Amino acid sequence: MSHLYPLYPRPDITLVRGEGSRVWDDRGRVYVDLIGGIAVSALGHAHPRILAAIEEQAGRLLHGSNLFHHPWQEPLAARLAALTGLSRVFFCNSGSESVEAALKLSRARAKGRGEPRRVEFVALEGSFHGRTAGALSVTSNAAYRAPFEPLLPGVTFIPPEERALAAAMSERTAALLVEPIQGEGGVRVLPDSFLRAAREACDEAGALLIADEIQCGLGRTGDWFAYQRAKILPDLVCIAKPLACGLPLGALIGREETAEFFGPGAHGSTFGGGPLACRVGIEFLSVVQEEGLLEKVRIAGERATSALRAAASRCPAILDVRGRGLMIGVEIDRPATAVLEALRERGWLAGSSRQTVIRLLPPFVIEPELFERFAADLEVLLGADAASFAPSPLPAAPARKNGDTR
Repeated sequence: MSHLYPLYPRPDITLVRGEGSRVWDDRGRVYVDLIGGIAVSALGHAHPRILAAIEEQAGRLLHGSNLFHHPWQEPLAARLAALTGLSRVFFCNSGSESVEAALKLSRARAKGRGEPRRVEFVALEGSFHGRTAGALSVTSNAAYRAPFEPLLPGVTFIPPEERALAAAMSERTAALLVEPIQGEGGVRVLPDSFLRAAREACDEAGALLIADEIQCGLGRTGDWFAYQRAKILPDLVCIAKPLACGLPLGALIGREETAEFFGPGAHGSTFGGGPLACRVGIEFLSVVQEEGLLEKVRIAGERATSALRAAASRCPAILDVRGRGLMIGVEIDRPATAVLEALRERGWLAGSSRQTVIRLLPPFVIEPELFERFAADLEVLLGADAASFAPSPLPAAPARKNGDTR
């Protein structure tokens, strides 16, 4: 680690392989992956259809640049447009880049419409939109922003309350950004009524509504996109995370009328939307549809929240269980760091947000019965002295299909 910038406080675990909802470290220990690469590994690990798509495309063409067409970019864009109800797609490498593109397009639209003073943004308290300079500017956590300020001026943060919208929106607002479910903000689900009010406020102010679905989109909640539950249509949608199953791929999806402000030379990406990532993206969408994973996410999510809420009813240390589908936050009465360490000793890999929230973003293919075991382990841990919390064996992993017993 002496040659890496010390940006990540990692535990002493080196992961070497995975299959389905399980991962193995270099000492042979097996873990249930409840964080899913921070919502990336939606199909779990080593999904056979994803492996086949990667192998096939890697033997044909890895990269050709956006100077030329390839067979997979337009078909993937068409499928994403159909799923969102929008029309145009820009491919990039990450969620932060999709937010950067959305911010640039919002300002380009304003200038193109003869509104040069419309340069400001409204974002929500508890928001997280990425680590690049623009995306960081609309991220509310001051601790993330402070070391790099000054960032973009003209950003107003408001609570996710309807009465705050009217005061914040003006003729200077280029766009309002919302995460329908705030992941880094503690897995906070925005009310449908607020999302509808946000749509109305943007219409009245002449601003764009940007839905950041980077973490909650693409099936994570049991719907293709979390905003769809509120029966609204944003102007721009930012996605990434599971789209290419671990390969870098993000996208900005927008209304048809925004296309005139993003013409040749206005924006670009060297790697975004390459043939390998787009081929895998198409396979990901196909697997979710053909294997009925949206319904499985809903069923597994209900089972998980039911088990965790039952544990909360018996364990005062569990303060709240919230989320939707397989995006779940468990708020506890203490810092999550030590709890996560003890859970790892028990064979569970989970994440955290807002210091005291255990965040679960497991693969869509996880065995639902594991959640009762996890809830029981968490209840025991929170109700006992951590030193007495001894590891116990996990349920056996499904048999490997390829005979690899490493």
